[in-house]
Amino acid sequence: MEVTKAAGFEESERQAVYRAIRERRDVRRGFLPEPIPENLLHRLLEAAHNAPSVGLMQPWRFIVVRDLTVRQKIHQIFLRANEQALAGYEGEQQQNYAGMKLEGILEAPQNLCIVCDSQSSQGHQLGRRTMPETAVYSAVCAIQNLWLAARTEGIGVGWVSILEPSLLRDALKIPVNITPVAYLCLGYVNAFSTEPDLERAGWEKRTPLKSVLSFDQYDSSWGEGRPAS
Repeated sequence: MEVTKAAGFEESERQAVYRAIRERRDVRRGFLPEPIPENLLHRLLEAAHNAPSVGLMQPWRFIVVRDLTVRQKIHQIFLRANEQALAGYEGEQQQNYAGMKLEGILEAPQNLCIVCDSQSSQGHQLGRRTMPETAVYSAVCAIQNLWLAARTEGIGVGWVSILEPSLLRDALKIPVNITPVAYLCLGYVNAFSTEPDLERAGWEKRTPLKSVLSFDQYDSSWGEGRPAS
């Protein structure tokens, strides 16, 4: 009996998908003041909303942040957290860290906070009884969808993780039972870099696929630190 194989995309379409994945960048500089049109923002959020989720619970919630006063408050939270992070490094690494631009909160015309309602009744707990953390994982899938869609539209996205969650909650009035997952800066940019900023700055280098790949069981050579290159 012949089995019918599901059709894939056309070659040009496949290449476009892989290109978006390959050329996605975490953007921290070069944002332009031009606002993102409402219909484009809706497309990006729709792409995020089409992400897979455990039990079809769709736990993500999107908070669009445009008000300058609110963004200034978030920026102050970043500055305090960044100062503490800087103090955790020494010598050349501290100098390298101090020289990097790690956010575009005020430069980007708008920000987006994505939070997760891990206790939502939607999905009826399917998949969450054994692995409750999959609710947050689902929200991260939505972020990746948005990021790739944004790259195809020429929109830069920067993930700001140097923020104290409790202060972020207060600034955006996020309830205690809701988990802040990502604070993003969005906007048109003057260029996309050919390589990640952290790699170009010498902070870290990419790990080749072969060093993080094993079959059928965990590779004991990985140890508890970083895999060998």
